[in-house]
Amino acid sequence: MADEHDNGDATVAEEGSRDGPNHRTDGHDHADGHDHAADAAGGEHARTRTFPFTAIVNQVEMKRALLLNAVNPDVGGVLIRGERGTAKSTAVRALADVLPDIEVVADCPYGCPPDDPDRMCDTCRDRLSDGEELPVRTRPMRVVDLPLNASEDRVVGTIDLEQAVQAGERQFEPGILAAANRNVLYVDEVNLLDDHIVDVLLDAAAMHENVVEREGVSVRHPAEFILVGTMNPEEGDLRPQLLDRFGLVVNVEGVSEVDERVEISRRRAAFDEDPVAFRETYAADQAGLRERIVAARDRLGAVDLPEEVARLVAGMNIQLEIDGHRGDITLRRAARTLAALEGDDEVTARTVRQVARMSLDHRLKRLPFEEEEKDVMGAFHDVRKDLGLLD
Repeated sequence: MADEHDNGDATVAEEGSRDGPNHRTDGHDHADGHDHAADAAGGEHARTRTFPFTAIVNQVEMKRALLLNAVNPDVGGVLIRGERGTAKSTAVRALADVLPDIEVVADCPYGCPPDDPDRMCDTCRDRLSDGEELPVRTRPMRVVDLPLNASEDRVVGTIDLEQAVQAGERQFEPGILAAANRNVLYVDEVNLLDDHIVDVLLDAAAMHENVVEREGVSVRHPAEFILVGTMNPEEGDLRPQLLDRFGLVVNVEGVSEVDERVEISRRRAAFDEDPVAFRETYAADQAGLRERIVAARDRLGAVDLPEEVARLVAGMNIQLEIDGHRGDITLRRAARTLAALEGDDEVTARTVRQVARMSLDHRLKRLPFEEEEKDVMGAFHDVRKDLGLLD
């Protein structure tokens, strides 16, 4: 169920983003023989009902976490926790609008990149190695919704039994993970999703691949997506084991500053009155942010993480007694990605501070009756001082 109460700088009902022609969730791109012009028109129509990402007031941490994953999906996805009306759904749906368009193999159900064999499905790779010129088209990235009642077969894909009976062929029917490849996979109220389905999503997100074994048929296909979950903590939480699998977790609250609340209401009213004109007001900001994302992707590989900053990251995880190494790895990736997004050539202690809480806070052990809770920022300042680093 969509967060229909995500209002304020928040929500638009966005029928197009859920059911419009540019947002299929049945696992098929239907590119072969499909009317791409109609698809593009439908996508543009859906975008006119999307609140601009750059028009969202405040919620800095949430927007930063989403942008980090947009630049570098290896950060590991993001879980956004907060009460209703805090722009969670709005921000997620708006993210796709600032992502750069992608080139895909036009008749591939997985939207494989036409120039990168390592990220292709087996069929596209074989066609390319056989010397075939793959048909290419450019399309926007999409937000693909995963319904709460989705079965495992609908998520991962299944065997087309009708085809098997009628033609004697075992044909794979792609699922939601196929549609999500190279897109944003959005799970609203993820805390209400079956734990097994959450495990499947997180495994696919980590491996960038979906493996299906059904009726004697084994299928692998790329599943490289930005995983975003939203939830209201009042309706229950995720198990700690699942929580730890999300790269970043952000807690959002309603805006409490009077001027900002007035601005939220003003922008929402202006958008409701004339969405096209409102979006035009932010068109330059949207384009500028899209260019920043592209530039950050290009810069990311060259961003340096100095030895003293690596020690800061490791020291924080040790002091906070975080199990395993996910905390170290995620914090390093998030810090390098933020540096790239901000146009910096290397990670500093300041960069680490900006992403420390969203990378580590959900990994802390919360023991009952503990006299003093561990604090991420406290650990940051302690270790930073020990290493003699400037903040």
